[in-house]
Amino acid sequence: MAITFKNVTKRVGAETHIHETSVAFVENEFNILLGTTLAGKTTFLQLMAGLEVPTTGEIWFGGKNVTGVATQKRNVSMVHQQFINYPHFSVFDNIASPLRVAGVGKADIERRVGRVAELLKLTPMLKRRPNELSGGQQQRTALARALVKDADLVLLDEPLANLDYKLREELRDELPKLLSDRKCTVVYATTEPTEALLLGGYTATIHAGRVTQYGKTPEVYRRPADLLTAQVFSDPPINTTKVTCQAGRMVLNDQVSWAADGPAADLPAGTYLMGVRPHFVTVQPTTPNPVAIRGRVIISELSGSESVIHFNLDGLSWVSQSHGIHGLEIGAEATFYLNTSHCIYFGENQQLMAA
Repeated sequence: MAITFKNVTKRVGAETHIHETSVAFVENEFNILLGTTLAGKTTFLQLMAGLEVPTTGEIWFGGKNVTGVATQKRNVSMVHQQFINYPHFSVFDNIASPLRVAGVGKADIERRVGRVAELLKLTPMLKRRPNELSGGQQQRTALARALVKDADLVLLDEPLANLDYKLREELRDELPKLLSDRKCTVVYATTEPTEALLLGGYTATIHAGRVTQYGKTPEVYRRPADLLTAQVFSDPPINTTKVTCQAGRMVLNDQVSWAADGPAADLPAGTYLMGVRPHFVTVQPTTPNPVAIRGRVIISELSGSESVIHFNLDGLSWVSQSHGIHGLEIGAEATFYLNTSHCIYFGENQQLMAA
């Protein structure tokens, strides 16, 4: 069943939490709300769940206007980042509670609880109570309770944020598979662009209570409609600078230039705002014909698998992200290599021109 916002706004006092929004989320698919903290993702989910009522506009689900319909009258499951469990129930009973309310038989309850408990690594803990669990185990219990119910709409508000890295990676892979054989619409909120890419499906980029773009996740990532969307869908932040297209070449700071081919091939002469994500600006060449740029190192962040270097490019702060360990001296001039085939070009109004 599809969920659709029709000219929806949400205001609290003088503050506008959701600006006028019209968007139809694809039914029976993984839909992702991607945005920073306080962008409005939770408010969107609460509107979908019926926990909040829009100030104006309508919300439709399954071809019906559900605006103002109580949450209890909607077949919906929701998991918050801050988990909620019944303290006096065992883990098994916590997970089974929505099935018992729905009148599901005992054998079916045991089968369904067992399946989701195995997925979420909760089988050894089914007899324990929440106060005997770690925070991550409690979050998994809350997640299991939402997944075990055959809801038409499953809302997940940063559900993996409190889990350890290994389990988070496993669940990012397993969640879409678990839900793929059920006829339900999933809406998953996250602050992490990488998580959105790993989950796939469809993504709505959210900024300051507005949906800036909605579409298939890879398409939104590769062809952001505007600079704002590109900024939401980039971590570390996307690098930007002004470039000029002239005589079939792109020119940066009057010193560096490259052929206006690939994404720039059809651009008319003029000035553009160019964006390039940090992993396409590296300390070593990654393509046969990279463009070399020079910058002064500001910060050097090294980990076991990558190097993140912040540097000054003509007064702008840029970020380079490279595989491996590359120690660069702070304050030193260094050469970085730009993969121009992955540059994105925006016009004066910051709308996409080419990517």
